[in-house]
Amino acid sequence: MILAGDIGGTKCNLALYELHSTGYRKIVQHRYESRAFNAFDQVIEKFLSETRKETKDAGAGAIEAAGFGVAGPVVDHRVKATNLPWAVDGATLAKQLATDHIVLLNDLEATGYSLAILQPSEISTLNRGTPAPKANRAVIAAGTGLGEAFLVWSGDHYAVGSTEGGHTDFAPRTEQEIELLRHMKKRHECVSVELILSGRGFLTIHEFLDPSVRHASFDGHEDDAAPEITRLGLAGQCPVCVRTLDLWVDIYGAEAGNFALKVLARGGVWVAGGIAVKIRKKMEDGSFLRAFCQKEKFAALLAQIPIYMVLNEEAPLLGAMSQASRAAKLGKALQSPA
Repeated sequence: MILAGDIGGTKCNLALYELHSTGYRKIVQHRYESRAFNAFDQVIEKFLSETRKETKDAGAGAIEAAGFGVAGPVVDHRVKATNLPWAVDGATLAKQLATDHIVLLNDLEATGYSLAILQPSEISTLNRGTPAPKANRAVIAAGTGLGEAFLVWSGDHYAVGSTEGGHTDFAPRTEQEIELLRHMKKRHECVSVELILSGRGFLTIHEFLDPSVRHASFDGHEDDAAPEITRLGLAGQCPVCVRTLDLWVDIYGAEAGNFALKVLARGGVWVAGGIAVKIRKKMEDGSFLRAFCQKEKFAALLAQIPIYMVLNEEAPLLGAMSQASRAAKLGKALQSPA
């Protein structure tokens, strides 16, 4: 069996997979609220306890390898989670799981490795473009935070490089976005693009556009407002929510275009993360693509870059599973579920 995890500031998804000669099968998956635990090893302990009967009934063996995509930079086989007071340590996990085959990845790195095994039905095309074989690729994902990763052809497969691009400075393009930056500078010394392109960014933009309009979710945690704002915006039931969604998607498209230029992602850009899927109707209306292409001198080049949206929110799990199997030499060419 392979244990895979997607570890974020909001939730931890853990799953057990069984490999076959032609693919894989998911045995069990559980989701946990990250902030309900003081440390990641407690999450692992609870998961193993809760799934013992299910794995036994499935006739599964011992865990041979484990892979985890974590929202944070991986340094010396250890990750200090960016939006949690946790450290995920490879050596500690090896002891807890009784296997030397532990793979730690940045969560977007894990998502990048999932692209090779996603099915066509799990991807939506935002821009058909003209794919360039073996050219660089890019992955960007907004959720609790903003992640970015790039893929480089290494001879027989794509290798994924992680970044912390979500923590770079927000670059306003219009007078309105300049005013948004000024608004945010009153609260934050440094305004990273992640402060906007994340769940909490919807409330920030809404309050910037019209602080007099309030909704029920605004009195809770700042992340709690995103579902209500996006729901009302998509339904056209609140003019401020509509404008909030418009501005958020414009900024998202612009940042994706920035990243595509930085890594020259002529092989394609994949937009992942839970937010994009939930606002799919808005992502597909053309505004994201227009903002993506609005660059000095390179609009024509960007228009040729294929843009895809990852619909499977379990992509980081699949990528982590594939790399754990590769590390343990259990499977070299995972393609699809068995």
